[in-house]
Amino acid sequence: MKHLIVYAHPKEDSFNHAILETTIKTLEAKGDSVVVRDLYALRFDPVLSANDMKEISSGNIPQDIATEQSYITDADVITVIYPIWWTSMPAILKGYFDRIFTYGFAYKYGQDGNIEGLLSGKKALLFSTHGAPNAYYDSVGMTEAFKNTSDVGIFGFVGAEVKEHVFFGEVPSVDDEKRKEMLQSVKNTLEKI
Repeated sequence: MKHLIVYAHPKEDSFNHAILETTIKTLEAKGDSVVVRDLYALRFDPVLSANDMKEISSGNIPQDIATEQSYITDADVITVIYPIWWTSMPAILKGYFDRIFTYGFAYKYGQDGNIEGLLSGKKALLFSTHGAPNAYYDSVGMTEAFKNTSDVGIFGFVGAEVKEHVFFGEVPSVDDEKRKEMLQSVKNTLEKI
């Protein structure tokens, strides 16, 4: 199976990076191929510019967008690893979706005006970290809001099937033993996919 990992955290010593490393090792141990797109390391430009929009609408896809789209086209599974900051994904990741999931590539409008997801057949898996307890985010509706935004509003919109969205809360304040349990959860989730 071909996996594309879209990773969005600026620090190499972060827990998100430990999730990334665990994901790579687990998938490669299964014999799957893995491509990692580390958005910060790539210095990915998240700003959808007027020029981008003009070029895309005229069929002249900017090269950096075309490159990322080719990775998505080639992947069976898209795994996204990111922290939740201010109740959202990092701007660089939001900008990735803005620029890469373009009309005509990721979706289009059908003859009846309905949206047609062009990434159907793709699977998605998301790992998100945050500082608040999961129980708190669950109780105030934030967990469902996150799922509606990313799982339904992004991946569902383009026709991809979200297999799982795993949330790890209290990451900055838990001990190493708890973080090891979280990484085991990552491994278990990947082995089920």
